[in-house]
Amino acid sequence: MKKILVANRGEIALRVMRTIRKMGIQSVAVYSEVDRNAPHVLFADEAVCLGPAPSNQSYLNADKIIAFAKQLNVDGIHPGYGFLSENANFAKKVEEAGIKFIGPGAEAMRIMGSKLAAKESVKKYDIPMVPGIDEAIKDVKAAKAVAAKIGYPILIKASAGGGGKGMRVVEKESDLEEQIQRAASEAQSSFGDGSVFIEKYIASPRHIEIQVLADHYGNTVHLFERECSIQRRHQKVIEESPSSVLTSELRKRMGEAAVMVAKSCGYTSTGTVEFLLDENLNFYFLEMNTRLQVEHPVTEMITGIDLVEEQIKIARGEKLSFTQDDVKINGHALELRVYAEDPMDNFLPSIGKLTKYHNPQGEGIRVDDGYTEGMDIPIYYDSMIAKLVTHGKDRMDAIQKMKDAIRQYKIEGVSTTLSFGLFVFENENFISGRFDTHFIKKHYTPEKLVTKEEEQAKLASIVALKYWLKEQKEIKPVPSTPTRWTNRLMEK
Repeated sequence: MKKILVANRGEIALRVMRTIRKMGIQSVAVYSEVDRNAPHVLFADEAVCLGPAPSNQSYLNADKIIAFAKQLNVDGIHPGYGFLSENANFAKKVEEAGIKFIGPGAEAMRIMGSKLAAKESVKKYDIPMVPGIDEAIKDVKAAKAVAAKIGYPILIKASAGGGGKGMRVVEKESDLEEQIQRAASEAQSSFGDGSVFIEKYIASPRHIEIQVLADHYGNTVHLFERECSIQRRHQKVIEESPSSVLTSELRKRMGEAAVMVAKSCGYTSTGTVEFLLDENLNFYFLEMNTRLQVEHPVTEMITGIDLVEEQIKIARGEKLSFTQDDVKINGHALELRVYAEDPMDNFLPSIGKLTKYHNPQGEGIRVDDGYTEGMDIPIYYDSMIAKLVTHGKDRMDAIQKMKDAIRQYKIEGVSTTLSFGLFVFENENFISGRFDTHFIKKHYTPEKLVTKEEEQAKLASIVALKYWLKEQKEIKPVPSTPTRWTNRLMEK
């Protein structure tokens, strides 16, 4: 490959282009009118405007992206994540245009893009799955019978869903029919597919995902797990690797299960297999994400493997250059997603201009961002500003580096999740590893954040006062002793 178009924006577009440049390949950026001067556009070797700011007129315009790729003699298209990254039709169109899609094949993407099809695909591999219905609900009466059998509470989920859309927890039978209708309506509106199904609701789960890599020659490896249990509105906020609760034996079993999931659909490229882990450390297959994940840097930090580089190598037909036994865990990594959101107001988006923007520096600190000082946070896209990642020799070292990095990070003009991140990393439940996907519900309120900030401000003022008193004592003026000269002046 000599030229790759990155069909995305912001921090992920810039991150992918850095690897493309490292590999000696030219990059092409695409952008909407509002992103004309964005860092990913200025970094690329070439750039083309897709259209107005709304994503359906720009970053989701598959035909226009492919047309530009053909016009510019592009060899490959990297979709990043979000937008068209898990669109099987787009992947198929790219391949039909004679361009390499840097990701999995369209059929594997189609299978794993449907939670029901994914469950059907992995059945024969005896991989643990949450009890429930493995087909779309068509009969409410039958759904009630299944729910009664597996026991309430149950979870209604959209087959094509993600991000919590089309998802409902039902505590009792009398609510079931109404919640099925609501979930199906939301799923249809969000994904164009109103299929929903039922699973047993696991009350206190941890969200554990396994990174996999597969080439076109049957070689599939896993790169260990990422713990993604700190979430708000079913969206991940903080990730780490390795998990603080997995034993070596459990890690091995979950890794092997993830590899089997990938093999079940003939998967190639990078992918992530997601599991729920209950309080007794039983794991259940949840779904597979057929793209690069937002949180992929924590895996890169502990393995030293550039996942984007591996994606590109696989797309151009190369074999994996390492085996499962070659991959080792080195230290511990954490990631905080820095969103333009107000943690004091239910994490609502905070849109505005970045009047100050200085990211942290130092050993073991990595910042993947797509903004610079003076830029506006557009209302049209996801509100993530950056991913702040730290790597340490162990978990406590990584946590300390993260706290230091958060304090160094200076962002003004919009509210961000930096203060929330510091709250989590200083929370005893997180430090001890005693948490699940309900961490925010159980341990966080805006009032607690205010109290924490007031305590820190009070402590800072006490430290400053002590320092001032110490300095005053050390520089206290020496009492003057009268001399013959001063005495004569006084006599005059």
